[in-house]
Amino acid sequence: MSEALPSESVIGRLAVEQKLVTPEELNACINEQKELAATGKKLPLSEVMIKSGYVTRSQLQRLSGDMEDSIAKKAQQIPGYQILGKLGAGAMATVFKARQLSLDRVVAIKVLPKKLSEDPEFVERFKKEGRAAARLNHNNIVQAIEIGNAGGYHYFVMEYIDGKTVYDDLAAGRLYSEKEALKIIIQVARALEHASARGFVHRDVKPKNIMLTRDNVAKLADMGLARETSDMKAARAEAGRAYGTPYYISPEQIRGEERIDFRADMYSLGCTFYHMVTGKVPFEGSTPSAVMNKHLKEPVVPPDHIVPTLSAGVGEVIERMMAKKRQDRYPSWSDLLADLEAIARGEPPLMARQHLNANVLAELADGGLTEAPPAPVPVQAGPAPVPGKLWLAIIILGALLGISVILNVILVASS
Repeated sequence: MSEALPSESVIGRLAVEQKLVTPEELNACINEQKELAATGKKLPLSEVMIKSGYVTRSQLQRLSGDMEDSIAKKAQQIPGYQILGKLGAGAMATVFKARQLSLDRVVAIKVLPKKLSEDPEFVERFKKEGRAAARLNHNNIVQAIEIGNAGGYHYFVMEYIDGKTVYDDLAAGRLYSEKEALKIIIQVARALEHASARGFVHRDVKPKNIMLTRDNVAKLADMGLARETSDMKAARAEAGRAYGTPYYISPEQIRGEERIDFRADMYSLGCTFYHMVTGKVPFEGSTPSAVMNKHLKEPVVPPDHIVPTLSAGVGEVIERMMAKKRQDRYPSWSDLLADLEAIARGEPPLMARQHLNANVLAELADGGLTEAPPAPVPVQAGPAPVPGKLWLAIIILGALLGISVILNVILVASS
């Protein structure tokens, strides 16, 4: 796998500025990249430039280093902070470890590249991330500290997490045990419940955005796609566009629906839970669109069919979290947490099972009991025979009604 280079568009611009390629050669590479993408083969622009023979990998890595050195020098000028080192870099930002001098504590500072700092759309999104994070105060959410601008660079100061992400473990081939996964998912569900109560939907819940401290405290990170559920202006502006990560995105986000609520985050958390306990994403495909189409149309393989040692309860909860129709998911975070905590105690997820029983009863009412009887056959005098399938449906219906009554009694007694 090739080494990732930050900000492909910036690298292309720098390559032209350094006269490694001409503007015409760069455009040719961009067109070739688009043609490859149309055939289902996605390549970074940097790889297309190397493949075309215009630049070498070492030249692009030097350009990348020059760009990051420039950002690092500007980061050193952020008043009140001492840069200690780089934590990571991506197309959207570079993150540094720093010391906040006034409080003598270690923090993380996310810095936008110069090119993006000059783009009003990216700057506004960056500021919205900081403002959203600042309105949330929860032990399982990465805390915002400050947003600002120094030397033409926009930055966002946040809590420093000395640890790793769930994605780091999954990428290393780790399979979480049911107990380990539940502990993390419960913490993230509580964080999302807090965000939802304050009117926010995260819209990008995934393993990369779940950080783990050395004490295994889970911290939800990256509010870059977060949106206030009451912000209908933003909802209308984004209508018809899919925002999220293909492997974990909810069906309603794929459809670009205007009204996105906490149940979209619940779906994504269900996908993350699935990945943690099975080692596989729920749906795979050769392109992002192929994966998203499966989220819309294909039933998920139950997790306990992949890992037989998983309890049936985990499968029931994940399948309800990942219901295609959001009205079939849990109606609140507290309902989901009740089932997650029940499984953690070794008890059945009553909310999921009640829902399952209700669905089975509805299916029987729609189909099982409406079957037309067979044509009459002459028989000896006596009571008319009841069709065998109808008898079976009646027996099943009676058994499920009995189970439902018992579960309701248990729920009432425990409340």
